[in-house]
Amino acid sequence: MKVGIIGGTGGIGKGMALRLSQNHEVVIGSRKQEKANVSCDDCCTFLKELGLPFNLMPSTNQGVVDSCDIVVFSVPPETLEVTIDSLTGLEGKIVVSLMNPMEKADYFKYAPPEEGSAAMQLQRMLPDSKVIAAFNNIPANKWNQISEVLDYSVCVCGDYEEEKQLVMDLVNSISKLEALNAGPLAVSATVEAITPLVINIAKFNKMRDVGVYFR
Repeated sequence: MKVGIIGGTGGIGKGMALRLSQNHEVVIGSRKQEKANVSCDDCCTFLKELGLPFNLMPSTNQGVVDSCDIVVFSVPPETLEVTIDSLTGLEGKIVVSLMNPMEKADYFKYAPPEEGSAAMQLQRMLPDSKVIAAFNNIPANKWNQISEVLDYSVCVCGDYEEEKQLVMDLVNSISKLEALNAGPLAVSATVEAITPLVINIAKFNKMRDVGVYFR
């Protein structure tokens, strides 16, 4: 399964690349090829030093769309529109949203677009793509801590059952993550809202890397 990460040079995108590339062919995408090259070199060097296998290459965001079966959008929600406007060829692709729109004041508050969630906004903007929401509630810092096990529950939402199962299989291939079918894409609003909740819990209780488990 060939997976491309739009915004793959950011903290979460880079951490996903480190984790996924041990079992899948992964393409790190960026607006600028040079930035993707640097991030890819860093990841390859890091994994090589740890003696871990990897299959990783750099590309532009458009190169990700052109070459990958699954396209992950790991971009800030406020840059989503300009990012999509710069891309062509997403029709028929499995597109994974892990975006969680939030506002920060004295506490973090869920701030969804008018569609109800970032994933539903992405589906509206890409009507011919198959949008699946996943990976929303994994603590950002944990992606890059390769020596630590990821054992969180991952809620997966989508209106396309076959493609949702493929994404669940992808989730289950990473460390000890457990994919759970959370229902249609409309449920993504509830899932996205969990992230500001757990950040607030961490902040007000002096906790770190609070995650979600369903047992």
